Amino acid sequence: MKNFSYKIEHDFGLAPNPFGGYCTLAVCKSSIRSNKGLEVGSWIIGTGSKKLKNANKLIYAMQVGEKLTFNEYWNDPRFQYKKPIINGTLVQMYGDNFYHQNEEGKWIQENSAHSLANGMPNLGHLKRDVGGQYVLISTNFYYFGDQAISVPKEFVRDVFCNGRDMRSPSIPKEAIDKFISWLSENYNSGILYGDPTSWSSHLKK
Repeated sequence: MKNFSYKIEHDFGLAPNPFGGYCTLAVCKSSIRSNKGLEVGSWIIGTGSKKLKNANKLIYAMQVGEKLTFNEYWNDPRFQYKKPIINGTLVQMYGDNFYHQNEEGKWIQENSAHSLANGMPNLGHLKRDVGGQYVLISTNFYYFGDQAISVPKEFVRDVFCNGRDMRSPSIPKEAIDKFISWLSENYNSGILYGDPTSWSSHLKK
């Protein structure tokens, strides 16, 4: 079983989507969502970046509890509230439940944050997103968003991603176990400690 960490450059509450008691990763990071080493029990850790001006800070951590197909996610009664409403609140606007297939197996991208401005499908996003194969579901998660936290230097060195894409095989199990132990001792899971970092861009308009 692998664990993953990566740098976040956009944090709109879409990927991950931490709302409603479930933290979900349904779009973006297809290299993680389709990784053969990702299993129920794996941890995914999203850290800050120079672009967000919060490098080496923790934005979120989620333990994978379920792996669903896009069709399963679309039809699951638990996640209907994650279907986007473009003219709704920010939480509704950035819903991540917008991919499914019709009876012929053709992919449908509902009007969403990944669609074109006119609501038509963005084929570039569609191809990358569904290439991830699975939607990841978590109830054991920590989300800090714009209140991203500093962590002990040893975790920045041993757990956080220092490259461009993601870090996985190089995270020692001992290091991830120690990091999660520190996190659970200092914070409560399932709580949103902040709003998505990039929401401030809406407030400036």
